[in-house]
Amino acid sequence: QVHLVESGGGLVQAGGSLRLSCSASGRTFSGYTMAWFRQAPGKEREFVAGISWSAGSTYYADSVKGRFTISRDIAKNTVYLQMNSLKPEDTADYYCAAYVGVVRTTIKQLEVYDYWGQGTQVTVSS
Repeated sequence: QVHLVESGGGLVQAGGSLRLSCSASGRTFSGYTMAWFRQAPGKEREFVAGISWSAGSTYYADSVKGRFTISRDIAKNTVYLQMNSLKPEDTADYYCAAYVGVVRTTIKQLEVYDYWGQGTQVTVSS
């Protein structure tokens, strides 16, 4: 059984940085696609960034491109989301997700993901 645990959330001022971590366990993740989603109060969950575990290719939502970086450490079975130049509109619960398979055009769709973490809260003050 795949288990995803997020950490690293917190309160930060606008313009600041945070690094989220997603510790993955339960199997090796070769051939998986991993991603970060977020959900702000009263809004739908949305795609933030995705990465191919094997190839390391990355994908971003337009709203975070140039500010956020997704990466993975294969030895540690961990996916990271480095968030720079944070804005109040980045405030949300951030979730790690994974599905079995290579990156597809549906990478931004919630329903293709097989596994989810419990989320970590990020609050950006103005």
